[in-house]
Amino acid sequence: MNILVVDDSAAMRNMIVRTLRQAGFGGNDIEQAEDGAVALEAIKKAVPDLVLADWNMPNMTGIELLEALNEEGIKTKFGFITTEATADMRAKATEGGAKFLISKPFSVESFEKVLGAIM
Repeated sequence: MNILVVDDSAAMRNMIVRTLRQAGFGGNDIEQAEDGAVALEAIKKAVPDLVLADWNMPNMTGIELLEALNEEGIKTKFGFITTEATADMRAKATEGGAKFLISKPFSVESFEKVLGAIM
């Protein structure tokens, strides 16, 4: 399985990758992108099985990335890992086709529970 982690913070991307490994998903190929625009180009070249994206990023936000994927007809499992998790954001994410929204700070257990259910 190929996983793409999208976050503008390199430290946060590394924390997500480490948490994925600790939650039992370390045997997967895990790639990284620093914003939605970079992620979109990478996804167009090779569609991952799962995208984990931050909501707020420069150049292209996570929700803009999800909308762009929908416009392009690119189907992949997509979820958010974000600091903000308002009801409006959750509704917008679900409406766009996101499978989940994990709030920061996250835990190994939250990854096991949420990702285990969709993978």
